[in-house]
Amino acid sequence: MSTRILVLYYSRTGATRKLADIIAQGITSAGGEAVMRTVQTEGDPASARDMIVSEDDLRNCDGLIMGSPTRFGHMSSALQKFWETTSAVWVRGSLVDKPAAVFTSSSSMHGGQETTLLSMAVPLLHQGMVLCGIPYTEPAIQNTDAGGTPYGASHVDHVAGSNLNRSEKDAAITLGERVTRIATHLRSANA
Repeated sequence: MSTRILVLYYSRTGATRKLADIIAQGITSAGGEAVMRTVQTEGDPASARDMIVSEDDLRNCDGLIMGSPTRFGHMSSALQKFWETTSAVWVRGSLVDKPAAVFTSSSSMHGGQETTLLSMAVPLLHQGMVLCGIPYTEPAIQNTDAGGTPYGASHVDHVAGSNLNRSEKDAAITLGERVTRIATHLRSANA
């Protein structure tokens, strides 16, 4: 059975979804299975396209990578609302010691990406997850003129529209690969 990495995201305009798709490429290139899920939102046609996350998705994943557009330096309210319903997962410790990472997109270069990434880490830390970033040994972090930080993958929508540039793609692939490798290692160590 391959390592299952849950890619949980909210995307209203599609930019965050594109970043999730590139992260999924990194997961599969590292031999993992990318389980793509979104959160339920009322009146948002974007959520109707994608499968909605369940508690079973959280319990059965080997790792989790979560993404959201930047909303005033914070994750979307739809993702925040979802985490507020996960107390049963928290009480059971279903996510304890599983690797996690975060990603975001914004419409401007200084749109609050790093604070969004850090704020998204908070519920993952409360769940007992092991947070992974992108190390500075990844050339995309050194070469980027748009998105990509050591805190997680990111995309600046105004630089190239919803198309990710080469550095943003490379950082996203690296993040997917890294979480998958760590999850595979932890899973085999605990077997």
